Amino acid sequence: MQKLNDYLAIIDSYIGGSQWFVFLLLGTGLFFTLYLRFPQFRYLKYSLRIVRGKFDREGDKGDTSHFQALTTALSGTVGTGNIAGVALAVHLGGPAALFWMMMTAALGMTTKFVEVTLSHKYREFAEDGSVAGGPMYYMKNRLNMKWLAAIFAIATIISSFGTGSLPQINSISNSMFATFGINHVVTGAVLAVLLAAVIIGGIKRIAIVTSMLVPAMALIYFIGSAAVILYNYENIIPSLVHIVSDIFTGSSAMGGFLGASLAFAFNRGVNRGLFSNEAGQGSAPIAHAAARAHEPVSEGLVALLEPFIDTIIICMLTGMVLLSSGVWTEKHENQFQYSDLVVLSEVYSDKNEQDTEKLFNYMKGKEDLPLFSGKMQVSEGIPQSGVTFFHARSVAEEVKVLMNGTPFSGDIDFNNGKPAQVAGLTFAGKSLIHSAPLTTVAFTKSWFGIYGSYIVAIGLLLFAFSTAISWSYYGDRAVTYIVGVKGILWYRLAYVVGFFFASFTDTTIVWTFSGIAIALMTIPNLFGILFLHKEMKNEVKLFWQEYANRFPDEKVPD
Repeated sequence: MQKLNDYLAIIDSYIGGSQWFVFLLLGTGLFFTLYLRFPQFRYLKYSLRIVRGKFDREGDKGDTSHFQALTTALSGTVGTGNIAGVALAVHLGGPAALFWMMMTAALGMTTKFVEVTLSHKYREFAEDGSVAGGPMYYMKNRLNMKWLAAIFAIATIISSFGTGSLPQINSISNSMFATFGINHVVTGAVLAVLLAAVIIGGIKRIAIVTSMLVPAMALIYFIGSAAVILYNYENIIPSLVHIVSDIFTGSSAMGGFLGASLAFAFNRGVNRGLFSNEAGQGSAPIAHAAARAHEPVSEGLVALLEPFIDTIIICMLTGMVLLSSGVWTEKHENQFQYSDLVVLSEVYSDKNEQDTEKLFNYMKGKEDLPLFSGKMQVSEGIPQSGVTFFHARSVAEEVKVLMNGTPFSGDIDFNNGKPAQVAGLTFAGKSLIHSAPLTTVAFTKSWFGIYGSYIVAIGLLLFAFSTAISWSYYGDRAVTYIVGVKGILWYRLAYVVGFFFASFTDTTIVWTFSGIAIALMTIPNLFGILFLHKEMKNEVKLFWQEYANRFPDEKVPD
C-alpha cells in the first residue's frame, strides 16, 4: 500500500503538485481579471444585492435560492483547509504565505465568476426534474467534447470521495477522539446516519441544512478567532507588519522557526489558497447550477463572493490567530510523526546563527547534512547524545523514546536518518507543530483558555461535515451525467458506507489519489473557460443591459 501511495505521489507531483499547474490556475485568474476589467472589485456590491434576491424574476427555474446555492458551495470549500491548511502554510512559508493566499483568492474570485456563469448557462434538467449542471455540460453542449466531459465527471466522483467524504470524517473522528475521547467508530456511525438523512433528500434538503449550518459555524469560528486576536491585541500590528514586510524577502528565523524563503512562501500561500477556495476546480458550478436564475451572470456574481468569504475572511482570521498568539514560532510538547522526523548525526542548535543557516539551507535542499545510520542506544527513554532530532522543520528538544507509553531501553535501528518502524515505539518531545494541532494550541491563547481548543474541534466537526454534505451532491450530479438518475441511489449508499469506514482507517492514499483527480477536474475546466472567453464577455454585456433596463435609476458598470 505504501508503494502504491508513493507511486501516486510521484504522478501527483507532475500534475497537481507541479509549478506549471499553479501558474495555470493563477494565469487563468489574472487573464480574466484583466480581460473583464477587475470584476471582483467593480461588481462586488452587486453580488451582495443579487444574493438578497434583487435580480430575481417570477418564473425563474431552479431548485434553490441564490443564498442557498452560495452556502452549499461554501460548505464544500470551507473545511479543514481553513483550520489545518492555513496553519500548514504559515508553518512552511511564514507570515508572507498569508499575503499570497489573499492575492490568490482575489484572482480566484474572477475565475469562479467565469466558471459558474458558463456552467449555469448550459445546465440541463434531469429525468427526475432536478437541475443537472456543472462544467461537463458546457463541455458537452458548447464545446462538443463529450469525452472531456466524461473525464471531468469521473474525476468529480473520485474527488467526492477523496476530498469530500473519506478524509473529512477521518479528520473529524481524530479531532473528537483527541479532544473529547470519543471512539472513532462511534463518531463515524453517528455522523454517517446524519449524512445519509441529509443527502437522501437531494439538493433541496442539502440546501436547507447548509443554509443553516454555514452561518452558524462561521459565527462560532469568528467569535473564537476574535477572542484570541483581541486577547493578544498588542501583537496585531506586529503581525500585520510581518505579513507585509516578508512578502519579497521571505521570513527570517524566529524562536524555533528557522525561516522561509520567498519562493517557498509564495508556493505555500498560493497552493493553500487555491485548494481552500477551489476556484477553477469546477466543483462550485455544480452547486450554483441548481439556483433559480434566468440570467447566468447573476449566479456568477453570487459565486464571486465565495473566495472572498472562504479565504480573505476565514483563512485570514485563522492566520491572524496563529500570528498574534505567537504559537507558530514556539515549540510544543507533541508525539513525533515519522514523516516529519529525521535524525542528524551531528549536534545543531537553533540558538547558534551558523547552525541555523545550515539547517535553513538543508530545508531548502541547498546543503546536505550527515544523516544518522546504525544502532541508537536508548536508556530509560533517553536517546544517546551526539545527534540532533529534527522534527517538523525544527530542532527538537527534551526527546523521549517510548514503548507503548512507557520509557524504552534498548537499541533502535536507523537508516539515513529514519528510525525503523516498530509497533508501539514512539518519539515525543518539544518541537514546532503544524496543521490542526497548531491551530488548536493557538485557540487556547485567549480568555477561554483550554476551552478554546473545543472551538477548533467543533469547527472541524461542522466545517468537515458540511464539506462532506456538499461533495455528495457534486458526485451525485456527476453520476447523473454518466449513467442517469438510476445510479444516484447506489452512489449515495457507497458514499455513506465509505464515510463510515474512513472514520477509523488511514486515508493517506485517498488524499494522494484525490490530488490527481482534482487536477483532472481543474485542467479541462480551465482550458474550457479560456476557450470561451469571448462568450463570457458577451454574457456580461447582455447582463448589464438587462440590469440597466430593469433598474433605470441605478448606474451600472460600463
